[in-house]
Amino acid sequence: MDGSDPLVLWIVLIVLLVLSAFFSGSETGMMALNRYRLRHQRKKSAGARRAAKLLAKPDKLIGLILIGNNAVNILAAIIANMLAIIYVGEAAAPWVATASLTITVLVFSEVTPKTIAAQNPEWFAFRASHILKPLLQLLSPLVWMVNQLTNTVISLLGFDPKKDRDDGLDSEELKSLVDLSGHKLSDSHQGMLKGILDLENITIEDIMIPRNEVHGLDLEDPIDSLTASILDSEYTRQPIFEGDINNIIGVFHGRKAHHLLRAGTITQETIKQFAEEAYFIPESTTLITQLLNFKNTKKRFAIVVDEYGEVQGLVTLEDILEEIVGDFTTNTADDEDEVIARSESSYIIDGAATIREINKATGWDLSTDGPKTLNGLVLEQLESIPDGNVSFMVEGYRFETEEIKGAMVKKVSVTQMKKPVEPEE
Repeated sequence: MDGSDPLVLWIVLIVLLVLSAFFSGSETGMMALNRYRLRHQRKKSAGARRAAKLLAKPDKLIGLILIGNNAVNILAAIIANMLAIIYVGEAAAPWVATASLTITVLVFSEVTPKTIAAQNPEWFAFRASHILKPLLQLLSPLVWMVNQLTNTVISLLGFDPKKDRDDGLDSEELKSLVDLSGHKLSDSHQGMLKGILDLENITIEDIMIPRNEVHGLDLEDPIDSLTASILDSEYTRQPIFEGDINNIIGVFHGRKAHHLLRAGTITQETIKQFAEEAYFIPESTTLITQLLNFKNTKKRFAIVVDEYGEVQGLVTLEDILEEIVGDFTTNTADDEDEVIARSESSYIIDGAATIREINKATGWDLSTDGPKTLNGLVLEQLESIPDGNVSFMVEGYRFETEEIKGAMVKKVSVTQMKKPVEPEE
């Protein structure tokens, strides 16, 4: 047989098409690898380690694949033209060879292998790395020369050829990644992961117990009242102050109550004696920062102050942990729910409920950038305390006051007028 034997040419053409399919699939498979899963798999898979080494220098890998792919495709075109000359003559050969080879390469050497590689990147890339690694070593001089030329062109076009790919993700992108892994994670685990990622975006002001709900020990109260507050309190710790909550002088821990009882007589001085030093924090502190501060200071309870030193509320370690794992306790029959559903899109909500709590309970997306409570949101929109029940619209939600007591909006009916349209993919 010689080079003009059709059988030899057909065999060579088929081999070249297979090689073209290999290079096409390798390019897609390597580039489609999940970088984070690959880092994990390197510990137990030799194929993953080979693929990772090849991807560590993407310019060399892409140069090798494209050199190989273009070389076999050009050779395939030459062989196809030779076969066309044999079967249809020299005049029509270029047209027949071009049309037939284009369709064949597209179907068998481009679309098919790339689709398989895109759907199974690890399967394809790990196996291809067996061939690509020694081939890169063999053709390294040629690859280096091609890369130098391409880097020069890239520089002339105004781009940096040495710029590294940034695979880092911010917190919002990480939350999207958690959502994409929903089929592999339970709902509770997803919630905790998202809760941790949210800690850097939420401030103490968003979760603190507001000043008007703080239960403390006022040393100017009668001793009988103080004794009852200490013995009957459901809270582990209570702030101690004199006359005004801004005059906090310490924190009383419930476990010290038996020391007071043993003293025989409970007085303001004995309460001070067993008080712990108060720990003050600014309301603008992020939860992730405060969580670390609690760890470093060995504290679990903090008084929240504003920029002027005025007490705004308090926060505990438990409050921050609940942002990650959810509430530790469930409501009892005597507790009044702050968000009560009337229908799928309508709720009766307590004015003291925070916007974050409302969003959690309803799945809504009310803005948390402004007022922190529903009462604050209503008063901001109305710019005054209403004399009677009123209604207004905010960002597609209808608010109707149901109960007003003094300077406080106690109950509000909130209805979502229309659900947001999901963006098309």
